[in-house]
Amino acid sequence: MTNLYEADSYMVRQKVLKLLGEEFHIYSDDSMQQLIGYSKQKALKLKEDIRVFTDEDKNTELICIKARSIIDFGAGYDVTDSQTGEKICGFKREGIKSLLKDSWKVMDASGNQIASLGEDDRMLALVRRFVPFASLLIPQEFVLSAGGVGSVTFTQRINPLVHKLFVSNIQSSGFDRRLVLAATMLLIAIEGRQG
Repeated sequence: MTNLYEADSYMVRQKVLKLLGEEFHIYSDDSMQQLIGYSKQKALKLKEDIRVFTDEDKNTELICIKARSIIDFGAGYDVTDSQTGEKICGFKREGIKSLLKDSWKVMDASGNQIASLGEDDRMLALVRRFVPFASLLIPQEFVLSAGGVGSVTFTQRINPLVHKLFVSNIQSSGFDRRLVLAATMLLIAIEGRQG
């Protein structure tokens, strides 16, 4: 059985037409045969609180992602290892810059920027935002990168019923697997609402 932190790539699946709360199933690949993680986001919460578990039984919580404030255009999120209580990292949306192209700063536990997470191309980002149904035809792609370190690629595919996020190049990137998992969940839960 593949462990979520051992996988070099995985796919997160979310049903789009859900009335209350969001559920995310993480599979070892796009065949959806091996579930390696699960997250359920509660509906109607004032502050985002995303928790990721090893399975649907929610016996083992891996990470917790919490919003720093209720409403924040330049939203900030703190990521904690649920097993140790250690703060892993933080993510801060680059407010105005994200209007044209989704962009995030990734900080270490002390608040120093260590990486960036952003949409692939400004022109494609504008097309996806302003051309009706373009996001169905042009998948949104993000890259997590830092100077001197490899990069992780996140590709969103949305249809009217299912939203999928494919994550690749995790192992060779050199990033902490928990940081990659947190980036994955922020992209599908937060950015996914806008796609």
